[in-house]
Amino acid sequence: MEGLINPADPPERQVEKLKTIAAVLMRRVEQITDDSGAAYAQFQRAAMLEDQVRERTRDLERVLDLLNQSNAQLAQANRQTEAARQNLASAIEAIEEGFALFDAGDVLVMCNSRFGMYFNDVKPRLKAGLRFGDYVEAVSRSPCLELPAGETAEDWAVARRRRHQDRHVMFNVALVGDRWMQVSEHRTADGGTVVLQTDVTELVRLERTERGKLLDDQARIIRATLDHIGQGVCIFDAGARLVGWNQRLGQLLAIPMARFRMGAGFDHVLDRFQPDFRFGAGMTEARLAEWVATRARGALRFELRREAEVILDVFAEGMPGGGFVMSFTDVTAERQAIEALSRANETLEARVMARTLELEDALAHAERANASRSRFVAAASHDLLQPLSAAKLFLSSIGDEGLTVSARGALDKAQNALLSVEGILAALLDISKLESGKAAVSLGPVRLDRLLAHLNDEFGAIAAAKGLAFRVVGSGAVVVSDPAYLRRILQNLIGNAIRYTDRGRVLVGVRRAGAMWRIEVHDTGPGIPEEEQDNIFKEFHRLNARASASEGLGLGLAIVERACALLGHPLGLTSVLGRGTRFMVQVPVHDGGAVLVEPALPEAPRGGLEGRIVFLVENDAELRRALGLLLEKWGVSVLEAASGEAALELLEELGILPDCFLVDQDLGAGMDGLSFVAAMRARHGAVPARLVTALRGDAFEARCHAAGIEVMAKPLDARALQRFIAGLAVGDAG
Repeated sequence: MEGLINPADPPERQVEKLKTIAAVLMRRVEQITDDSGAAYAQFQRAAMLEDQVRERTRDLERVLDLLNQSNAQLAQANRQTEAARQNLASAIEAIEEGFALFDAGDVLVMCNSRFGMYFNDVKPRLKAGLRFGDYVEAVSRSPCLELPAGETAEDWAVARRRRHQDRHVMFNVALVGDRWMQVSEHRTADGGTVVLQTDVTELVRLERTERGKLLDDQARIIRATLDHIGQGVCIFDAGARLVGWNQRLGQLLAIPMARFRMGAGFDHVLDRFQPDFRFGAGMTEARLAEWVATRARGALRFELRREAEVILDVFAEGMPGGGFVMSFTDVTAERQAIEALSRANETLEARVMARTLELEDALAHAERANASRSRFVAAASHDLLQPLSAAKLFLSSIGDEGLTVSARGALDKAQNALLSVEGILAALLDISKLESGKAAVSLGPVRLDRLLAHLNDEFGAIAAAKGLAFRVVGSGAVVVSDPAYLRRILQNLIGNAIRYTDRGRVLVGVRRAGAMWRIEVHDTGPGIPEEEQDNIFKEFHRLNARASASEGLGLGLAIVERACALLGHPLGLTSVLGRGTRFMVQVPVHDGGAVLVEPALPEAPRGGLEGRIVFLVENDAELRRALGLLLEKWGVSVLEAASGEAALELLEELGILPDCFLVDQDLGAGMDGLSFVAAMRARHGAVPARLVTALRGDAFEARCHAAGIEVMAKPLDARALQRFIAGLAVGDAG
């Protein structure tokens, strides 16, 4: 069936063929007679075929209807598109600017009649399909285009194509006949380009007119300004010709204004400088002429002097376009003032120098006096420590047997007096060391609990004896300081508080203050007047004159202030008269690491010292005798020598070694204590020894440390000496 009917035939033709086929089939059915019912079967097939043909015919009719509708819609769309095109063409034709649309391939799609109206030779070529490059090439060679000075058509075309690369661009194009066109280009969403051309001739001419008026107004303002300033001004063009000046110029140069003329060369003006004027240092007529002849002119400054009474400061600088301007300023008064000031400065400098020399001499004298005082204090303290040490040893050697009560009291008073003198000498040595700048500190982490515990033990009995309540509030804080100096600071503050407090209490505590720990000492003493709060830190200054020499010479707070300054610990105080005083020392918080612990004082030795042999090397006979008596009282056998050489000879004669050596550092002529210990150990090995001396100082301590020998300071502490000798009994080899 499909072979009999061609789908490409019109529906009418297909229906006609189907009817013919149906008629043929019907005739065949009528002609064929088959007893088995074949004819009826053929009839059924024919009927079914007719139904299929009828259904196919209806489908074809529906397709035909849809096709007719689509054709109608397409025709309607074509009519609308054409109408839109006509409307667009009418719209772009109606705008006043020239309009053109190029596609993404820079091919002209459409333009209005105003596009290219300023280029009559190019306008006939403005048709759809024109490439943008060809359009630019045609415009660049058009006689209607006014090329910029020094620019060729090729240069203009290259610049125009370069601008075309930007998404948005706007520029003006000069046309012949003093006409101007503004060109704007904008990219479309699909990559095309819209070009607008606007006639801006009137705007450019109006702007030019307004600019001219503005320049005229500016010229009048500049002229008025030049005529009213105190400087003389002259202006030259690129050819070094005079184009402007003011009246002040003639006054300063003493030249009549009638002699200035427009267009005069710089040489003509330069001649006016002669012969009355002469150039200042560093400037000559030839150098000035060379500067003028150079087009790329930098700034130039020089002086002109007329006779002896007028000095002009001249400043010249180039301007855009190659011209230059020169200004002349009368600086005569300023120069005269400077000269007068210079003469005054010379006199003043001489006076200042003389005064400085006087002050330097006074300062040097004061420094020498201070150094002499420090040396005197150190020397005097050292000399006093020798007999003081002997006196303490003599008193310590006196036994209690056979002493009356009054004698025992007198002995105690003598010992207390010697302790006071020892404290005063120690304070003088501390002041001397702190003032000389030779005090060495060793900053490190220090725990306050052990330090405060020692201070509580040290001052508890003293406060109780005076009837004062004394309390030290414990603290586990760790600070950064020098343990020895920090202890000395707190000892002086606490001792000062106890000394000046008659009743009440003394309290010591620690508080946190940011990155610092603040150690405070409170008392209920009489208080310190505000006008005296700075003076109490001076040497030998005591508020209460009743304090005896045994209570100090007013050095404690002076030592505190200098030690705090050396350590960098802020020191402060608050005081209320009649209610008491609070001293505060701020110490930095330790942020972790190893902690230095205030060493505990060794306990007193237990048991006797009998059988020990001590070799005493001391050139001071009284001190040697006193120390020998004390040692013999303890049951120690004593060998004596007045010098190192004698001690070495005695050792050779005896052929035995003592248990330890006590050696004075200053043995007079010959070897000193360190030299003796070195010689003795070289011969006999590492025998325990202590250097007994009143010397202080970093250099001396460094020598002792290098030699491996410890020092016992004068005046000797009997308990410390006893502990040292007792320690030998348990194998002390140091």
